[in-house]
Amino acid sequence: QVQLVESAGGSVQAGGSLRLSCAASGSPTTPYCMGWFRQAPGRQREEVAVVYTRADTKYYADSVKDRFRVSQDYDKKMVFLQMNTLSPDDTATYICAASWRCGSSWFSPNQYDYWGQGTQVTVSS
Repeated sequence: QVQLVESAGGSVQAGGSLRLSCAASGSPTTPYCMGWFRQAPGRQREEVAVVYTRADTKYYADSVKDRFRVSQDYDKKMVFLQMNTLSPDDTATYICAASWRCGSSWFSPNQYDYWGQGTQVTVSS
């Protein structure tokens, strides 16, 4: 049974930084894609940053690409999200996801089969 365990989120003021981590367990192989999505109340789940692990190819949503950085530890089956210059618009539950069937739309939530429980990130103005 694949499990994804995220680190705790937190509350910061606008302009601050947070780092999230996620570890996958329960599989002998590293997921082909891992990354982060987020969901704010009343809004659809959206992609934030994901990595195609074997090639270390990264995708960022336009809203975060100049501020967030996704990285991985392939051997440890871990993915990280460094979030800088946070704004209140980044307030959401951040959810780690993994997949072994990444297709051409590998950054889309529907490509992911395994999800963490989510961790809250709150940014105050």
